[in-house]
Amino acid sequence: MTDIRYTYAVARIRALEVSLFNKAAIDQLMACETEQQCLQFLSEKGWGDVNASLDVEAMMECEEAKIWKVMEEVAVDMSVFDVLSYPNLFHNLKAAIKEVCTETENPGIFYDDCSISGAEMLDIVRKKEFSRLPANMVAVAQEAYDTLLHTRDGQLCDVIIDKATLDAVYAAGKAAKDDIVRDYAESTVAIADIKIAVRSQKTGKSLDFMKRAMAECNSISVDQLSKAALSGADAIREYLMGTAYSEGAKALDESSSAFERWCDNRMMQTMQPQKYESFSVGPLFAYVLARENEIKTIRIILSGKQNGFSDEAIRERVREMYV
Repeated sequence: MTDIRYTYAVARIRALEVSLFNKAAIDQLMACETEQQCLQFLSEKGWGDVNASLDVEAMMECEEAKIWKVMEEVAVDMSVFDVLSYPNLFHNLKAAIKEVCTETENPGIFYDDCSISGAEMLDIVRKKEFSRLPANMVAVAQEAYDTLLHTRDGQLCDVIIDKATLDAVYAAGKAAKDDIVRDYAESTVAIADIKIAVRSQKTGKSLDFMKRAMAECNSISVDQLSKAALSGADAIREYLMGTAYSEGAKALDESSSAFERWCDNRMMQTMQPQKYESFSVGPLFAYVLARENEIKTIRIILSGKQNGFSDEAIRERVREMYV
């Protein structure tokens, strides 16, 4: 895409950013007393299909579809967003392997908004035609399939595929021409490694387990982080304080919810410089992530309202907005 076309695409995104939820809009949503009032508020903001009923899932799916409709309308090279689909693609592989090896069916478990649908992935796994998969999935598919078939260890199957997902994201970042994709990949893998360390420390996982689950990246040392996790929560915080993720250490001191919130907020912080960029794909990539973050945050609020959580409990989980 030429600079002129980027300029047009970014101008369109800047106009759309005005409609993104900011803190004031989140506060207004929080002021709604019930889930139904929240849905009515969202509808008035243009969320969902004006001709459809106020259904949470239908509204969220509609908003997710709108994201990609916008990207297609501005005529960008959609391949730049491939890296964002890797988690769903590898999830489909994991789900298909579990269904085939356990001979069970789980309706609604697959994503169809990626290059290989659930039905096609099931066909590949049932026939063991792993060569039909992208090159970066062939070996891991065979390994995960054999592991689950022979050991019945679902967690080990998860670890194998989740690690491969992170490796694929990081490799895509390394190969990308655009800085935004590299930054996204670095943050994604580092934050995932930190999550693995925190959860492994709480559940008493071994050093071998952590090293098998974590993916290498530039900003985190898998060796040092996994050893810190083995030593305890304080050691994890001490290690993080010496990295670019020191705010994560402070969030861990606060609460588990605060830490989970920080993980998502850190990605939004990574995207912030794109507000001032005009001649690259960066603002478009950031807009996609901002909208996904917005949808996730609103899901959290709606779920909290539905389950009768206090405003304080919900706010502790609310993510930082892009605008």
